[in-house]
Amino acid sequence: MEMKLIPKVIKIFDRILDITAIIAGIIVIFLMISVSMEVILRYFFRHPTIWVTEIAGYGIVYIPFLVAAWVLKRDAHVRMDLVLSRLSPKNQCLLNAITFFAGAIICFILTYFGVKATLYYVGHFTPTPLMMPKSLIIAVIFVGSFLLFVQFVRRAYGYMKSWTTAADKKE
Repeated sequence: MEMKLIPKVIKIFDRILDITAIIAGIIVIFLMISVSMEVILRYFFRHPTIWVTEIAGYGIVYIPFLVAAWVLKRDAHVRMDLVLSRLSPKNQCLLNAITFFAGAIICFILTYFGVKATLYYVGHFTPTPLMMPKSLIIAVIFVGSFLLFVQFVRRAYGYMKSWTTAADKKE
């Protein structure tokens, strides 16, 4: 029973990553349209909106947190592999495992403090025309950091398995 549960959980997690990437894409499209509309209204009709700049700022915060784990899953982050490419495949796996484990620790810390900050700001609102709940704005930090933490752990585990398999093959 337990072994059948793990692939299901992984599949659900991967689906969550896909959904967050789709949401980030929708935010990008919405921001492109609304900022373009704002430019047209401001410069051609001299009638700007009061909400586009504020929402665009929030969108710019949301996008990287929503999409980071999805990008990591696809191994599409920018990487400096000048040193890594000179190592043996076994040592590459070990260095990658260490690096991804360090990333997981950092994301866990971000998740912890993101939850604390979100809970602290429950009931507080931004001093802006839209009066957005601050907790809603900050919540994406812990959500995105948690997803990235899980993905870093998955990648570190995969590299550790590859490293131990490479070690076993040499013996």
